Amino acid sequence: MSTPAPIKRIVAVGAGRMGRGIALAYALRGQAVTLLDFKPRQAADSERLEAEIRQELRATLEQLAELGMFAAEQIDGYLACIGVAPLRDAAHVLGQADLIYEGVPETLAAKTDALGRIGELAQPDALIASTTSTMLASDLAPMLSHPERFLNAHWLNPAFLIPLVEISAHPGTSEQTLNRLQSNLESIGKVPVVCGCHPGFIVPRLQTLIMNEAARMVDEGVASAADIDKATRYGLGFRFASIGVLEFIDYGGNDILYHAGQYLSQNLDPERYAVPDIITRYMESGRNGLRSGQGFHEYPADQQQAYRRDVLARVLGMLDHVGLAPARADHLAKETQE
Repeated sequence: MSTPAPIKRIVAVGAGRMGRGIALAYALRGQAVTLLDFKPRQAADSERLEAEIRQELRATLEQLAELGMFAAEQIDGYLACIGVAPLRDAAHVLGQADLIYEGVPETLAAKTDALGRIGELAQPDALIASTTSTMLASDLAPMLSHPERFLNAHWLNPAFLIPLVEISAHPGTSEQTLNRLQSNLESIGKVPVVCGCHPGFIVPRLQTLIMNEAARMVDEGVASAADIDKATRYGLGFRFASIGVLEFIDYGGNDILYHAGQYLSQNLDPERYAVPDIITRYMESGRNGLRSGQGFHEYPADQQQAYRRDVLARVLGMLDHVGLAPARADHLAKETQE
């Protein structure tokens, strides 16, 4: 099998928020990218849309520069990396693309139309990735030719800042396609993760439960919206920015989660807080995480102290980031008093 050509020509199909965010993500790494509007418009309307897009992109870059991400003098260079093309140029733009992101509206009709046309106009070896947040890659793959070069790539907004991209392949996706997309995303500073072809990917499944429960707590009068948001920023979200969810189970102990789940199941809702089978199995087998040496991850005895130190370093890094690290907080308090 010949080595595939490097990915140089990138196209984001759909001129909405996701397409613009992906275009910025590549431009910020100096990579040329074309934003392809996939709606039929009169020439004057296309010109107005391009002007609006460029105005919005410039405004976003100006805000990022004000926040210290880069110097204002770099803005024009980033904007120069982004091309905007109307639908009438689709054959030329897609015919030269190495990697195409489909970002049209989340309807079956829109996806069917867009992927069908993209598949016809793109080169047979061009990578094609849908940015859908709801549809399975296995349902979308039959919509285009050469489905082995297709998979889902779910970016999180704002796409130009959030590192994570969730990749979901279908059974017919080639290993080469998966590897090429992962490598390309890593080349622009993204952190790709691979998940199975299941509804909800990883983050949407987790965050939907959290968001629903937060809204439910407001409705039940558990706490104010402001305090729930504060608890999320400085407790829940803060910890999970330093340590993964399953890693956190291991760190505290699988048995702790087991007993907490039993209590909440009995006192709040037996279905919402039902203990998963895997937690019960781990509990029964004594696989309780860090202190037993294994849980969802492995913790060899000779590496546990180094691991504990690494966790502390991550948490302290986050504390320093929000200005709440103990030494820093004391220093700031002293400066205020003076």
